[in-house]
Amino acid sequence: MNIRLTCLEELPLLMEMYEKARAFMQATGNVHQWVNGYPSEEFIRQEIEDGHSYVFVDEQGTLLGTFCFIVGEDPTYARIYEGAWLNDEPYGVVHRLATNGIQKGIADACLDWAFRQMDNIRVDTHQDNKVMQHILEKHGFQRCGIIIVKNGTERIAFQKML
Repeated sequence: MNIRLTCLEELPLLMEMYEKARAFMQATGNVHQWVNGYPSEEFIRQEIEDGHSYVFVDEQGTLLGTFCFIVGEDPTYARIYEGAWLNDEPYGVVHRLATNGIQKGIADACLDWAFRQMDNIRVDTHQDNKVMQHILEKHGFQRCGIIIVKNGTERIAFQKML
């Protein structure tokens, strides 16, 4: 399995993955995250064009998963409530992790890859996203507090430093 930047022509496949991820979230009790068509095709297109969208591909070139990785300050992380970040050092951020629903271990591979890029990673997720919370805690991420995302809803903020 390889990780590489997403090509624009893969956008329709990514949107299918995000649709499957929304259905999985609904089925596992996370009914408030990624609603109203989020993330939109235009939003993901911009991430691809900005060089922040990555895909997992197998040896045959089949897309197995996708995520966004950005090095630098995330504006939604500027204010944290009910806690504090572990440090103010430069960090990378993982957003919008989704899979094809078939391949196991995508989240683990994503986080391992992210730590090869940066030794300080921040991630946020909805309080109803128990699956992602479990993955982050399994990987040693610490709950740091609550952030507010652009649509005004709360997310649990996590951070881990190597």
